[in-house]
Amino acid sequence: MGDSYCEAAPTPGAVKGFFRALAAVVAVIGMLLVAGCATTGEPLEVLAPPPGPPTKYSALVIDAASGATLYQADATAPRYPASLTKMMTLYLLFEAMEQGRASMTTEIPVSSFASRQPPSKMGIKAGQTIDAESAIQALAVKSGNDVAVAVAEYLGGTEDQFAAQMTARARQLGMTGTVFRNASGLPDPDQRTTARDMAVLGLALRSRFPQYFHYFGERDFNFRGRLVRGHNDLIGRVDGVDGIKTGYIKASGYNIVTSVTRGSKRLIIVVMGADSARARNDHVEQLIGKYMNGPGAQPRPAGRLLSSLSPFE
Repeated sequence: MGDSYCEAAPTPGAVKGFFRALAAVVAVIGMLLVAGCATTGEPLEVLAPPPGPPTKYSALVIDAASGATLYQADATAPRYPASLTKMMTLYLLFEAMEQGRASMTTEIPVSSFASRQPPSKMGIKAGQTIDAESAIQALAVKSGNDVAVAVAEYLGGTEDQFAAQMTARARQLGMTGTVFRNASGLPDPDQRTTARDMAVLGLALRSRFPQYFHYFGERDFNFRGRLVRGHNDLIGRVDGVDGIKTGYIKASGYNIVTSVTRGSKRLIIVVMGADSARARNDHVEQLIGKYMNGPGAQPRPAGRLLSSLSPFE
């Protein structure tokens, strides 16, 4: 990112808009936390986890309107986010666009370091650029690690500085168990999150940036004359699934944050640590089938709360 860009300040209107939007997100998350506190004390049902090491597995199902926890399994235990990380990379890119620091047509340069990232990647050569809209699609659909680094360098100067911004924003959103060390989710022993925090981030993306959320529901996109296919096989196959992000590294297992809407009811489902994409997706479908309960069904307040303040209990 050039010096002239670093020195450019957002307009007063953009600053006011940013704080209004941030206040709205805080209000939504606050509503969820308060709603989650109204429990009956009834124990949650225990479901069989998907195949995979139990130390990697976490799951959470919440009602997106009320914040009620419908199901949880180790939802505040530390886990590796893998490419779920890119949800926060995109959050900060959307924020920059809202503030006028970037637009859909902004050309983002790809450095030598960014171009050398391992797959998944778009394969953009060092010295080339990618427009911001294509970068959004590359992150949300293809999960391109090279593009994640390019965005980080453009917005943060360096990936390390951008990761610090990601962690700071996570704290502001109430993600108490998350630390980001990179923008892609590639292996780093210090990069941690929880199923609870990923649910909070998924909710924040939808409430703060509804105009951009549809990118998380795309199955493919065209880039420079070629069709680029995504990794989320639930989209277009399971009724009501409209996003949002998958992730995998060896240390994490197969992760996913899923948004599903049927009628007036919407769930956010997080599954982490399955030993295959199929096992992960099957478990998500099991949770959808059990807790969706048809359009307009009312959630049962549950024991473990989205409002838990301890990230490692």
